[in-house]
Amino acid sequence: MKPAIEIRNLGKEYTLASAQPYISLRDVLTGTFKSIIQTNRKKKEKFWALKDITADIMPGERVGIIGRNGAGKSTLLKIISRITPPTTGEAIIRGRVGSLLEVGTGFHPELTGRENIFLNGSILGLKKIEIIKQLDEIIDFSGVNNFIDTPLKHYSTGMQLRLAFSVAAHLEPEILLIDEVLAVGDLEFQKKCLGKMEQVSKEHGRTILFVSHNMDIIRKFCSSAILLAKGILIDKGDTTHIISEYISNHSQTNSEANWPEGLYSLNKELKLNRVYLHNKSNDLLSKFDTTEAIGLTIEYEVINDNIKFTHGINLYNSENQNVFNSHDISFALNETKRKKGEFIAKVWIPENLLPEGLFSLSVALFNPNPLDIFIHEHEVLRFEVFTDFSKRNARGNYSNNFPGIIRPLLDWELEKK
Repeated sequence: MKPAIEIRNLGKEYTLASAQPYISLRDVLTGTFKSIIQTNRKKKEKFWALKDITADIMPGERVGIIGRNGAGKSTLLKIISRITPPTTGEAIIRGRVGSLLEVGTGFHPELTGRENIFLNGSILGLKKIEIIKQLDEIIDFSGVNNFIDTPLKHYSTGMQLRLAFSVAAHLEPEILLIDEVLAVGDLEFQKKCLGKMEQVSKEHGRTILFVSHNMDIIRKFCSSAILLAKGILIDKGDTTHIISEYISNHSQTNSEANWPEGLYSLNKELKLNRVYLHNKSNDLLSKFDTTEAIGLTIEYEVINDNIKFTHGINLYNSENQNVFNSHDISFALNETKRKKGEFIAKVWIPENLLPEGLFSLSVALFNPNPLDIFIHEHEVLRFEVFTDFSKRNARGNYSNNFPGIIRPLLDWELEKK
């Protein structure tokens, strides 16, 4: 059996060029613009988004593509879907490809939802009668029945996503490419999409390539996975093995992040200077016992008077699951117009809350109502949680795998009936 997707020595090179300098009339008259342009040409740099990728995807295989931002995941899908040509090598595709790479891709905003269904079907090479056979099911699955004859430009992002996925899944492509775009939808719709993809894969033998940062979804849905890093294929194989390799390769931790010149908000109302993790003794740490409280301190400066904002954090585990978010909900702080000056905000993640594993923290300075985000630094700190079995913890003396997103130490009561 030949592969559904045969990738051979695939590479994609991009050129990064500096912005063209402003050239005044005086530069033109004096001839100095020539030297400016020549200098600017020297600043052009090239980089490989993908380099020497070789892999076979067999018919009916469900493959997760994982890696950090900038690893080349989306570029790979764009080459396979023929949106972007490769610089080197080739991707041989055996079958009709349906893709969902960006919300609204392949849709025309001036056409109605119904007209866009026929447009997409025609692009896939389907006859009108074939599209009509699936039309009712596509509309019903998308849940946009009441707006199907409304121009797409009036759809919300979520509505566009629902219709786009429904079209991609129902118009019977042999190969389905899905990027992280599903993260735009609500949880219920994500489950519905995953169920549909699993159905078409099992019942119709469709080949699916699925890009996601959510390792839990990749593990449940994909039978195999590809790990990319800086445009290079690191490994391909069993999903559990590839996820473990990905996590172990990104286990670096850091207890603090500094911005010596300050990290400014867009309009320079605020400046973030430093964030760091510590224990009760104020020792900087990036590894904490499960029974230990984890302190986070944010140092920042208010530059403009009379702005309203508060603080918040987002905590993610190694599989990019959002463990929790927490905002400073002090009413006085939310409603107070802040004065210029330097401030220190401190928050504690309580002991006996997190299980063992690697975690990342994002921090934000924002106005919650109406929402106005001044600074939001993603994955600014990474830390590890471990268990010291000599201390009282929720495991007791149980040493085997102990799953769960949180690990609370609960109090039990016992009485004789």
